[in-house]
Amino acid sequence: MQPKRATAGAGMWRRTPPAVFPPLLGLLGLGLGWRAWFGTAALPGPGPGAGLAEAFLGAVSLVYALALVAWLSKPLRRPGVVFDEARTVPGVAGMAAATMGAMLLALVLLPYAPGLAMAVAVAALAGHLGQALLFVHRLATGPAESRPPAPVWHLVFVGFVLAPLPLVPMGLEAAGRAILYASIVAAVPIWALGLRQFLAAPPPAPLRPLLAIHLAPACLFVQVGVLTGLSGPAQGFGMLAVILFAAFVARARWLTAAGFSAMWGAFTFPLAAFAAALLALSRSVPDLEAPVIRTAAAVALVVATLAILPIGWRILRLWSRGSLAEATNAATA
Repeated sequence: MQPKRATAGAGMWRRTPPAVFPPLLGLLGLGLGWRAWFGTAALPGPGPGAGLAEAFLGAVSLVYALALVAWLSKPLRRPGVVFDEARTVPGVAGMAAATMGAMLLALVLLPYAPGLAMAVAVAALAGHLGQALLFVHRLATGPAESRPPAPVWHLVFVGFVLAPLPLVPMGLEAAGRAILYASIVAAVPIWALGLRQFLAAPPPAPLRPLLAIHLAPACLFVQVGVLTGLSGPAQGFGMLAVILFAAFVARARWLTAAGFSAMWGAFTFPLAAFAAALLALSRSVPDLEAPVIRTAAAVALVVATLAILPIGWRILRLWSRGSLAEATNAATA
């Protein structure tokens, strides 16, 4: 059964595409990367650079909130639309990115409204858990052809690892570590299954950008590991992140062979996470190594900025023109 298509006069926001959320997740991650560069992970630093980072985060947060309200109007009109979205790859990825974005929004809010940040983080965790259970139900009851592992599984089952970024600074370090351990347990088999599937049959060109998602968990494990004092595991995952990043850079032309599409949103948040991971590592290694890693983090942050901004802009333009829903087969409320 295919998701319902929009009809003329269907009404405002009846076909808001969840594919708008992956680039917004990347833009939020980019802004937080610049905040971390100028200050700390949870507190803006002084100076004009920090002010620009906060202004950028404020603007992206408003766009994210608008997109979230627009998408939530769909299940409020027709709850079954959630099941329709879960039948497509852009739908699964987009819904997971929406709740992951709320976890980053909690980190954006943390210096200004800790109570609100906590509420947003808890709501995001609850929403992400609901999505994971829905996805498990779909795997268990859906057709066999819908069950092969895909990179978007990381978003569904490992996306919880963003929550410790706001929770640990609020004093919930034990909860942060528990989420980190559970996320690692979820990520390892997805990596293994993904590698086996890739070696057996590489994905067609339009789906290749999704492979970049495999980079994100390693980068997030670095950040949460440093935040919770697990510097050894953090450095190990940092090495894995560097290897994956180098592999993707080497195959960049192959990954982008199909040309620009909404799938390019999958490039945005891994790039932001990679830069943030290097910056976190630079604060956890010996002083002799720190300047080298910090320089690499600066380069990665600039590269991420030059890539994420145009990709995010182009996908948001598709959304504003109404063509993103058609391109990603978004469900209609």
